[in-house]
Amino acid sequence: MFYSSESLERLIGEFSKLPGIGRKTAQRLAFYILKLPMEDVEGLATALLDLKNRVQFCSICFNITEVDPCPICQDRTRDQSVICVVEEANDILAIEKTGQYRGLYHVLGGVLSPLDGIGPENLHIQELLQRIVDPVEEIIIATNPNVEGEATATYLSKLISPLGKKITRIARGIPAGSNLEFVDEITLLRALEGRNVMS
Repeated sequence: MFYSSESLERLIGEFSKLPGIGRKTAQRLAFYILKLPMEDVEGLATALLDLKNRVQFCSICFNITEVDPCPICQDRTRDQSVICVVEEANDILAIEKTGQYRGLYHVLGGVLSPLDGIGPENLHIQELLQRIVDPVEEIIIATNPNVEGEATATYLSKLISPLGKKITRIARGIPAGSNLEFVDEITLLRALEGRNVMS
């Protein structure tokens, strides 16, 4: 369907590009924004531009940040002996909500997925290996409990094992096939507490 307004049609098209947003949802969002006061629309536009202009990836852990290194990497009160490896930066938000983990992080930027053309060279694996020096004693692998996440965890375990560091995997309190960002804080906390040593 083409509306009498090219601007409206263009906005619907842009919203449709977002993950999980179909044409009908894009139309609802576009019409909702059309009804908003100008200052709310300008606030949304400014927030989007600020996101793209200010947010970058930490040069150490690859978390999203506005300063480099990120505040977590700069925080000397955090446990420097533990690195929790996650798939994406939003997984850090989920773990931080538990309020219990006080170590460092490393964001892989995805998982191994040969069918999608994603191999080790497409992830921040070499950067992780370079970080595994003293005082690091433990690597917690917190990839999602799905096929790709498990394959990535196994691959990392084999790479890290020769370095002589403790390798643990978050416990199975997280349902198979789910994503960390959607897991409640209590379940995630229990999974962290019940992590298992990987052989």
